[in-house]
Amino acid sequence: MNMKNLIKKEKKGFSIIESAGIIMVFIMLILLCNTGITPAQEQAIKNLKETGKAFATVAKQASPAVVFIKVEKTVSAQGPGPQLPFNDDLFRRFFGEPFPGPRQNIPRQKRMVTGQGSGFIISEDGYILTNNHVVGEADKVLVKLLDGREFTAVIVGTDPPTDVAVIKIDAANLPVLPMGDSDALEVGEWVLAVGNPFGLSHTLTAGIVSALGRSSIGITDYEDFIQTDAAINPGNSGGPMINLEGRVVGINTAIFSRSGGYMGIGFAIPVNMAKGIYEQLVEHGSVIRGFLGITIQDITPDLAKSFDLKDNKGIIISEVMPDTPAEEAGLKQGDVIMELSGEPVEQVASFRNEVALITPDTRIKMKILRDGRKKTVTVQVGKKPSRETASTAQPEGMEKLGLTLKTLTRDTAGQYGLQGEKGVLITSVAPGSIADSAGIKAGSIIQEVNRKPVNSVGEFEKALDKSANKHVLLLIKDDRGTRFIALKTE
Repeated sequence: MNMKNLIKKEKKGFSIIESAGIIMVFIMLILLCNTGITPAQEQAIKNLKETGKAFATVAKQASPAVVFIKVEKTVSAQGPGPQLPFNDDLFRRFFGEPFPGPRQNIPRQKRMVTGQGSGFIISEDGYILTNNHVVGEADKVLVKLLDGREFTAVIVGTDPPTDVAVIKIDAANLPVLPMGDSDALEVGEWVLAVGNPFGLSHTLTAGIVSALGRSSIGITDYEDFIQTDAAINPGNSGGPMINLEGRVVGINTAIFSRSGGYMGIGFAIPVNMAKGIYEQLVEHGSVIRGFLGITIQDITPDLAKSFDLKDNKGIIISEVMPDTPAEEAGLKQGDVIMELSGEPVEQVASFRNEVALITPDTRIKMKILRDGRKKTVTVQVGKKPSRETASTAQPEGMEKLGLTLKTLTRDTAGQYGLQGEKGVLITSVAPGSIADSAGIKAGSIIQEVNRKPVNSVGEFEKALDKSANKHVLLLIKDDRGTRFIALKTE
């Protein structure tokens, strides 16, 4: 058959090339059908592989700068018993008393207790960021690097109100984790947690940012937490939360759990907050905070109606303390703070955090609403009194009782499952104190002092001041019911 005849025949049907192409398409379809994978699925698998490679790259970059921290402390204990972490405030807060049971009057003994956590290197000469609850009460801090080297660290400074701490090891040319911008984070963004959960060195977990700006949790005084579902467990504390660019965006700090382990809710301190704390701890060894001298509260729908506000934006000044920057600036009870330095004010927690980070003696402008009229007020920020200074102002009787108290607000009532209750919450009882001897337990509510109702820590203190004799009558509500307890303040 010559070429012309072949071409004439091909005009009546498919060409040889076209036929071969159709056959190839059929073969590909048959193969895809046999494997059960569609082109869309192939692309999805490719995307997953690329995500996995991104995780692996970040892990390789970050792990050398993440450290394992072991701490030691000598404590007094009442006789033999189970060994507890020497700093278990967070565990009590989330999981309750770790080892409930009757007390035994056994002579106190000295014993060594240990704890562990994580941290990450932020300078080539050995500065490390971690949590205060990891190293804050330690007598000795040991740091182990990924390459096996071990160092004894010194505590540069700690800041309990934010749970940030800085330690340092004597080394040079160390791997460093670069800082990111936590303000740029978005809900749904991928983040990685690196640390040493349960002592398992350099463990990587992945998750997303579940929420931003979490506050009123009761973990620290100044809260602006990043919430994540990346697995965080005991031992992760102080380790870095990292974005996919390999930059630190937070310090893993706490979990919320009913079992003692991971339940999908973890919290990290935003790195932008930690940066300012770090700089002050390195420079001064402590943190100096701004102070206005006001008590503030969020605006609820009911309060908005009472103050004739069109929306719930802003915060209300419920008290102006005497001889403070706020009083000198002319701020008054009932003023609604709308703006701080040109930025809108929406929540108490974020406002407190911003004021605390302002350098004392700085002059700031606040836009307020008073009696339906807007007004701009200039305030010269003062220096927040230290905890030691504040404690000396407490009544002597309160220290003798051995009670640590917290005003039972709506938020704290919800947090502790005490909705609808009124009074003052007992958050801790000092061992061997008057209150401890009377059988008073943390978690109880003080409803009355000397037959007078108390609804705040301030009212409790005033009631103690007014006690003319050496006895105080408390009305206590706990899991056993409501009862009166008489205490001798001697």
